[in-house]
Amino acid sequence: MKPAADMRTGMVIRLDGDLYRVTHADYQAGGGKMHGVTHAKLRNMRSGGVTERRFRQDERFEEIELDRQMMEFLYFEGDLCVFMHPQTYEQVNLSKERLGNFAPFLQPNQTLQVDFFEGEAVDIQCPASVELRVESTPEALHIQNSSVLKAATLENGMEVQVPQFIKPGDLVRIDVETGKYHERVH
Repeated sequence: MKPAADMRTGMVIRLDGDLYRVTHADYQAGGGKMHGVTHAKLRNMRSGGVTERRFRQDERFEEIELDRQMMEFLYFEGDLCVFMHPQTYEQVNLSKERLGNFAPFLQPNQTLQVDFFEGEAVDIQCPASVELRVESTPEALHIQNSSVLKAATLENGMEVQVPQFIKPGDLVRIDVETGKYHERVH
């Protein structure tokens, strides 16, 4: 058991029998008769729900070590995503809810890190951005203003707003959290 002051972003902890990933932790030292407090934002690894909680300096938590394995995404089966271990061919299913904003960007044969706890797949590590090819977009307008955007359809069928200089066939980086264009990849 660790003291609340040792809580850090990225840790996996167990509280009240549930597993949580610490998405943000901030320790504020107390002064005088005030004791320190840790403000934490926690994401439940089974339900995906996010909660905020304050921990007193004397509170303790249990840090959990997860077994991490690289697995290959195979296909969608209804509301489930099927992953396979490339050496053992063992398959695991994760709900699309656990993927959050990353679900539309998942491509067959893509390799991602899957976290296991006591043999159960509990979480997946998704990248912050993905690179996708532009399938179609209208011709550029001859406007000097670089802030004018146009619609582009990506290889996964998603439509995003891109700058005028982007053309079909270009590789673009998309922010997973917002689903917005970030930059052209050279």
